[in-house]
Amino acid sequence: MKDTPLANCERDFLLKAIEEKKRLDGRQTYDYRKMKITFGTDYGCCFVELGKTRVMAQVSCELVAPKESRPNEGIMFFNIELSPMASPTFEQGRQSELSVKLNRQLERCLRNSKCIDTESLCVVSGEKVWQIRVDVHMLNHDGNLMDAASIAAITALCHFRRPDVGIQGDEVTVYSPEERDPIPLSIYHMPISVSFSFFQQGTYLLVDPCEREERVMDGLLMIAMNKHREICSIQSSGGIMLLKEQVMRCSKIASVKVSEITELISKALENDKKARKAGGRCGFAESMPQERITALKMDETPVEMTEVTDRANDIVQKAEAPSQTVPSPVVPVPGVGQVGQGLQNTWGLEEEDEEEENDNSGEDEEHDKEGSKQGYYISFFNIKRNVHPKTKIQSLSNDSNDVVEISDSEEEEVVILHPETPDKAPK
Repeated sequence: MKDTPLANCERDFLLKAIEEKKRLDGRQTYDYRKMKITFGTDYGCCFVELGKTRVMAQVSCELVAPKESRPNEGIMFFNIELSPMASPTFEQGRQSELSVKLNRQLERCLRNSKCIDTESLCVVSGEKVWQIRVDVHMLNHDGNLMDAASIAAITALCHFRRPDVGIQGDEVTVYSPEERDPIPLSIYHMPISVSFSFFQQGTYLLVDPCEREERVMDGLLMIAMNKHREICSIQSSGGIMLLKEQVMRCSKIASVKVSEITELISKALENDKKARKAGGRCGFAESMPQERITALKMDETPVEMTEVTDRANDIVQKAEAPSQTVPSPVVPVPGVGQVGQGLQNTWGLEEEDEEEENDNSGEDEEHDKEGSKQGYYISFFNIKRNVHPKTKIQSLSNDSNDVVEISDSEEEEVVILHPETPDKAPK
């Protein structure tokens, strides 16, 4: 394990706070952190959150040959994995001293306490028995891993269901969950570990230490107990000497904490059972928090719905009556339609015509100037729109007569337009 050193000023601050009976997270001396128990989609998958410490336990089973010394009993196997994801101090691929200590303590707590009926796991005496494997994965390390691991393991064992088995002669048939309902394990009691940390050679005592408090503690005492106040295992580490009165005091505190945790586990199992029976949200979908990025969550706004009809009638009565006459549409120029107020819409003109009109606006102005000088009252733009696209417009200028010649080609018919003579000015 790669242990990160702790600064002396931080160590002194923690010890000074413990002397004044204060903790970093605001808890009292004998308070546990907030605990949350959720279950996965499959049976035997359990997540436990103890403050920021997060642990997952998964139970699986398989048919194996029994041990020669115990041919009529099943096998219990425990494995604790400390992943680097939980803490940078954990190294992958190496079994550290902490993992060995946690594994042994978990075996003493669950297997040596005989909390599970191993004889009920026997299928064929001396030939086939069920091997129950409990894998505990540390997802986040913030202190007190042993308590979180023991709670997750016993809860996962209570939640687990093994397949039903049928025996016909020498043939053993394992039925799927669709064929027969799985069978729960036979559990006598639920041993739960409670950790106590000692400071300044046992002068001060704390329950459920966090990761910072574990760094400055002098010793640790772990007591595994069930709700019947039966001590299943006890282990002390750190090399401090404890008095008999201190151990008895810790056992009394542990009995209270174990009864509270056992009640919490029972409620979590009951709620999961009801949710699965009702077909509601359960498993991994329920355990995921809703405040994630991909979730659309809106706070509900309460709406007052009392006396809505009376208030609506009052508003309708006080409102002014709408006018019965509809104003006629305004047409500013004949041949131009208007839609809406202040919006003019010229009908019949397309974008191409508008572009063509813009392109030819310069030419039309020159021709209009020439026509005004010669006395022409004709619109070249209108002529070009009414004749064939290939029609050519020519202007002939003589001393006597001025004509405008429009023709498709030199050999086809020619249309000659005589200019109108303007009215003579009054004398």
